[in-house]
Amino acid sequence: GRFPCLRLAIEAGRKGGTYPSVLCAADEVAVAMFLAGQIGFTEIAHLVERALEQHQAANQPTLEEIMAADEWAREKVYQLSAGDNPC
Repeated sequence: GRFPCLRLAIEAGRKGGTYPSVLCAADEVAVAMFLAGQIGFTEIAHLVERALEQHQAANQPTLEEIMAADEWAREKVYQLSAGDNPC
């Protein structure tokens, strides 16, 4: 669609759990990488989507689980952008 990140945000919100945290963290890193000239604009949604696909969500997360999901997503976007894909 025209706004792929909006679709991803709606899906993350519907799934709940730690998905919204992963979405926000992955988006922050991807946008920062775009602004630094490290990736292209269309790569933002691609990286966020891949991070969400690989995330193992917690359904009723504690604060610690939310923070861990945020940290995981930030690292995952860097790995994905570098071509690494460890599970």
